[in-house]
This record gives sequence, structure tokens and C-alpha cells, in this order.
Amino acid sequence: MKKLLAVMAMLMLAAPALAQEGSTAAPPATSAPATSAPAVDPKADNMDVLRDKLKADKKLVVAEAMQLSEKESAAFWPVYESFQKDLSALNSRTMKLIKDYAASYGSMTDPAAKGMVDSFLAIEKDRIQLMQTYAPKLRKVLPEVKVARYYQVENKIRAIVNYELAQEIPLAM
Repeated sequence: MKKLLAVMAMLMLAAPALAQEGSTAAPPATSAPATSAPAVDPKADNMDVLRDKLKADKKLVVAEAMQLSEKESAAFWPVYESFQKDLSALNSRTMKLIKDYAASYGSMTDPAAKGMVDSFLAIEKDRIQLMQTYAPKLRKVLPEVKVARYYQVENKIRAIVNYELAQEIPLAM
């Protein structure tokens, strides 16, 4: 499991590099008129591939850690998928906040900083609410020890992501 967590962390670090590769690649030559098909953003394609890879790797880490019986597995994975969908919305808000921070880095005003802190606190509050909402759903399909284990795995993955973000995001100026 440690190896898979390390791989996930490395993939997350590679995300900016993949995005840069996609944005610098020249579009393929075509003889069709430009209006015949919408342009494909290679950067978006690379990020989608990376996102799908991370989701698959995370699911593999969770599966390995959970050690579910067939009955538990049949009941757990739909709840997991629903939780991940809701968690993805929070992660999108976090990414928007990081992009906003980067855009104002070095020229941030007090009102902008306040707005970002308020957004951060709202995201964290919503994350706690999400976990509280899913606890009873998980308890319906898993023994309590495995509910605790699942939240531990989620917490460890989040800690890795937060550690990597903390290394890359400079303090406000």
C-alpha cells in the first residue's frame, strides 16, 4: 500500500508537467477547414487522462487496504463511487481556490485574502459535512472497523496531497 501511495503522490507531482507538455505540443496538421471540428485541447486531454489514472490508482489503494468480502465489496463500491463524486466537487473548488491564489500571488489585497480564507474554511466545513453524511451510509454496508479503516485511507491520501500542495504553494505575500 505504501508503494501505491507513493506512486499516487508522484503522479500528482507530474500533473503540472503533463499539463505543460500538452500546452506546448503543436496541433496536428490537417487539410480540413478549421470550422469543421472543434479544437481539442491537449492540455485538457492530458489532465483527464491523469485524473482517470489517479482515480484508478486510488481505488486500487482503497481495495487493497479494505480487504472486503464479496458481500461487503458489492455493497461498498457504489457508496464509494458516490462519495468520490461528491468529493470531486470539493476538490474542484479547492483547485479553483489554488488557481485564484496563484493569479493574485504577489499582488494580493486584504479583501482578496479574506475571500480566499473564507473559501478555504467553507471547503473544509463542507468536507467534514460530507464525511458526516457518508458515515451512516458506510455503516449500513460495512462493520465499524472497516468504516474507520476507510476514513483512515482517505485521510492518508489527503495528507499526501496536502503535503505535496504545501511544498509547491508559497506563503502569501
